[in-house]
Amino acid sequence: MQTGEQILDNREIFLLKGNCAFAPVQEAGECSKETLGTLLFNFKNLGFGLSSELFKTLSETSTEQVVLWYNQMLPILKKAVGAHKDFTPMYPNFPKQVMEASEAELYINALQHYWSAFLSDVSNGNTEIHLPDYTKEDREAFNEFHELRWIGLGKEKDFEAIFARLVRSNGSLSAVDLEILDWFIQDRDVINLIPENIPQKETLALLIAKLKAPLALVNRMKTATDVLRVSAAISGGDVSLAANTRFKSFSKSERRFLLSALEQCTGDITEDMLRHKNVWIKLGERLHPGDFKHQFSRSFEAFNVLRNNLPYATFNSQVEGALKGQDTEETLRLLKSRPGDFARRLDHILRTRKESKTIIESFLAVADRVATPLLLQLRQHFVDRNSKTLRVFFPKGQIAKVQVSEKELPTMSNETIVALAEGIGSVLRNRFAKLGSLGKVFIDPALAGINVPFAQRSSSRSLKTLARGSSMTLPENEGDTLRFFLWWKDSDRRTDIDLSALMLREDFSHHSTIAYYDLKHDYGCHSGDITSAPNGACEFIDVDLGKLKADGVRYIVSNVMSYTGQPFQELPECFAGWMMRESPQSGEVFEALSVKNKVDLVSDAKIYIPVIIDVDERKVFWADLVGTNPRSASNVSNQMDTLTLLARSVMELNKPNLFDLFRMHAEARGQIVSNPKDADLVFGINDGDVTAFMGDVILSEYLI
Repeated sequence: MQTGEQILDNREIFLLKGNCAFAPVQEAGECSKETLGTLLFNFKNLGFGLSSELFKTLSETSTEQVVLWYNQMLPILKKAVGAHKDFTPMYPNFPKQVMEASEAELYINALQHYWSAFLSDVSNGNTEIHLPDYTKEDREAFNEFHELRWIGLGKEKDFEAIFARLVRSNGSLSAVDLEILDWFIQDRDVINLIPENIPQKETLALLIAKLKAPLALVNRMKTATDVLRVSAAISGGDVSLAANTRFKSFSKSERRFLLSALEQCTGDITEDMLRHKNVWIKLGERLHPGDFKHQFSRSFEAFNVLRNNLPYATFNSQVEGALKGQDTEETLRLLKSRPGDFARRLDHILRTRKESKTIIESFLAVADRVATPLLLQLRQHFVDRNSKTLRVFFPKGQIAKVQVSEKELPTMSNETIVALAEGIGSVLRNRFAKLGSLGKVFIDPALAGINVPFAQRSSSRSLKTLARGSSMTLPENEGDTLRFFLWWKDSDRRTDIDLSALMLREDFSHHSTIAYYDLKHDYGCHSGDITSAPNGACEFIDVDLGKLKADGVRYIVSNVMSYTGQPFQELPECFAGWMMRESPQSGEVFEALSVKNKVDLVSDAKIYIPVIIDVDERKVFWADLVGTNPRSASNVSNQMDTLTLLARSVMELNKPNLFDLFRMHAEARGQIVSNPKDADLVFGINDGDVTAFMGDVILSEYLI
């Protein structure tokens, strides 16, 4: 079973979350120019550069210590971009070799390969799988310009701040972030690093489950659902509660701990438990609350209601009764007591009641008690309310299974929409104004294409991580050729992973496909379909953006599919990504310097869509979507409808963006300037004090 790319140590964490490195052990001396030159050259070929401060520190350190530091950092950088593996495509002189080959040659090579794979299967691997034998020709030197990723010099306090930011993050954490939290907990005493505010209950549950002294945080559990999440975390289950958890057999001390936590919760624990009734009944079978019915009588009575289906009037039943009785006054009275529920029901209330002005005033009167993420999403919902053609939902859970509805909501009056959007915006600015001054602020307009990273629980580990639906402009000076790449290694049986690209027109109709069954077109080609990877295998696809645009292609949907049906998590390793190339035949087929992003495929899925390219706008949209392959031998042809709908959902996804978030902060507690040189604080895509890729900083400091 694949465990994915594991965090090795503090060096990898620092690079991944802070773009920083620790200084080498300071030893008197001066590093030789030859050593520094070699280091800079090799780092540059991997796409990394050193900040002036880090370079100065290395130059003032002994050569021996710099060499040791280099040998520690190099494997981490290689793994980050995928250069830790060898890439040998079926056609080593790709792309020219494929474009010049006859259809007969390509067909015969494929037929021999597929037949030998079949014979290998029926002989239990005793037959060698055939690959065509070609001599690798000399390639012209790789001499292209590509932006570097700069590594800064970090100190211990900067490193420990990563832990605090993750704990303070007002959004669900990714699997990698959770690994990092676990690393900190296992490596050091983190009690003094835990901030006072832990806004995400999932994060709180995981901390309590993993800390050596969980009692330090027991008073942070306020609701029955908090206790349920902790129970799931202790059992190694899903703290989001989206998937079923097989609860462990708790020890007596664990049972007492969980029941005492439940007993001290504020509010109506019975009503809260009814939200997840069946899960609580299963948990009760492990907790045996009857053993403690005198000590924890409140909890015992709550379990009694659930187990015996006793009647119980819940808040939601009261709201539904008021709605059914057309009692707007009572409905608003109830909802004002729970502003979060009010926010989630607001659109429905406005659609079903005529008193829109009263409803808006009632909501805005209590909106300052609604969490910032929910307010931001509600504001964006009303901004885009009448312009949506698709409604896109990402169910809570570990796998990004998007749901799409083409059923449009009834149109709402512009007066209502403007009143809510402006009113919610005022609430947010008033909230942000209570924070510290930002001074003069520059905000890169391109941040309007980057979505706020609210929920990262199902995001893949990647070189650069963005929220789904975010878009970035492809650099004009790095060429017109997009090169998608894939590398994988067999599981315990032959594993065939396929890299494909689906071309769609403006109206999302099918234009063409590059896949194992359709290797080349005038605009690009595939490096050859390899169906077995006992020692690792790779595939590439090249497409020329200029030729595609001239041929009427608007969108490119890159995708990876498990043809032999193994989920990606069963493979020892599997990753994909994309590059920009100016001269496709120059350098090696895989040049780390040209890698724009690399994603590790470790989920329980069999289809993956990393990015979608808008050819006309020359933009890349971050998709990071997975599917389960309901059929064997899946390919683009038999998954066409699914891939097309997913592409539409990503292109039409309307979510709060970073430009609007940072602008509201600047309007509330700073002064916006038009030139970054005049700013005290710069918000940017790749460059600035806060960049689009600093998800933990954004979630912990700007989503308050």
